[in-house]
Amino acid sequence: MRRPRRRERTPEAEGQAAEEQRRPLLKRALRAFILVNLLFALISVAIALVVKRTHPSVGDEDSDELDLVTIFDELKLKSRATSFRGGSWITMFGGGELDLRGATLDPSGATLRVRALSGGGDIKIPDSWNVELDSKAVMGGVGTQRPGATDDPYAPTLRIEVRALMGGFGITSGD
Repeated sequence: MRRPRRRERTPEAEGQAAEEQRRPLLKRALRAFILVNLLFALISVAIALVVKRTHPSVGDEDSDELDLVTIFDELKLKSRATSFRGGSWITMFGGGELDLRGATLDPSGATLRVRALSGGGDIKIPDSWNVELDSKAVMGGVGTQRPGATDDPYAPTLRIEVRALMGGFGITSGD
């Protein structure tokens, strides 16, 4: 009984065989990537809906402290606070504008904590205030544009802490 003779593989044939083995691996990796992203998006939306139900926005134009929540929503707030002490702003899949140019800052200063997930907004500040910015952003960012801002070390100071994931905020002043 004769054994069939084994065919010698050419380099081209070996390259094709290796490519055919890699294709299913690439397909699986792409499917896994898409699945993880869809899962992340679904979890994010579920969290956003829970937060929206359990954390209503608190504060209006005259409030000295704000607890703002914009989820699948937009905020347009022009503050007229007489002694603004800060607060928080959570935005998920939404955003808006917080205008503090008509507010008076508390003499001891204020802290505004901002959190963004796939959202963002603009914070408008008077030129006469100092700003201390502490920001951390992943796939997003925080920018400041205050060309006429004061350099007076005794001016009131607003501390802004921003944490953003796939979102961002702009901090501006002037008209």
